[in-house]
Amino acid sequence: MTETRMPRIAILETGAPPSDLSPEHGRYPQMFTRLLGEGFDIRSIDVRHSAPPDPEAFDGVIITGSPAGVYDGEPWIGRLLDWIASAKGRTRMVGICFGHQAMAQALGGRVEKSDRGWGVGLHRYRVEQSEPWMQPPLTTIAIPVSHQDQVVERPAGARVILSSDFTPFAGLAWDDAAVSLQGHPEFTPAFAAALAEGRRDRIGADRVDPALESLKAANDRDVVGEWLRTFLKG
Repeated sequence: MTETRMPRIAILETGAPPSDLSPEHGRYPQMFTRLLGEGFDIRSIDVRHSAPPDPEAFDGVIITGSPAGVYDGEPWIGRLLDWIASAKGRTRMVGICFGHQAMAQALGGRVEKSDRGWGVGLHRYRVEQSEPWMQPPLTTIAIPVSHQDQVVERPAGARVILSSDFTPFAGLAWDDAAVSLQGHPEFTPAFAAALAEGRRDRIGADRVDPALESLKAANDRDVVGEWLRTFLKG
């Protein structure tokens, strides 16, 4: 009997959690590994210090969140944006938060620091369009968020799959092999709360306190994790 090969997934690490939170919660690749569960052959590549991989060497890639902005002008960001444009269609691609913004910027959209301010806590999004991999189907999803930047112009050819009044372009899909989400399904409520608390001076108590309260509510991380499992398995 032939053994089925596990999908090979590259996690492109574009940032790290605050150093005081990593010992308890792990780095972003560990968070995604826990979210996806078993059944994947996962390799982590820190693209801040290493070149992005050959996309055809992997069945899929996940581009993580980062404290950086896609417009910062760092050499590694430029390399990543060029890689996204060349890799699209050659592997299944998932972008989360910074990864979502990087995909949008690289594929013809525009990202900027939003005049709406910080998005923190548990945000609920409308499912504007259901894709085949979005099983089980939901009409809305609630997942943790932490961002200042937003996609403000949708790339041509991208479908809006998630939106809210605060984040109109919260989820995008291109063809059947690229998807990006502004929210953080890989964040546990405990990590999202600790992250927001640690940024209280920057964000302000008027946003942090409601965010901490919102994170006590039920979320849809497990469902979104199942969506991403299905997508990455093709």
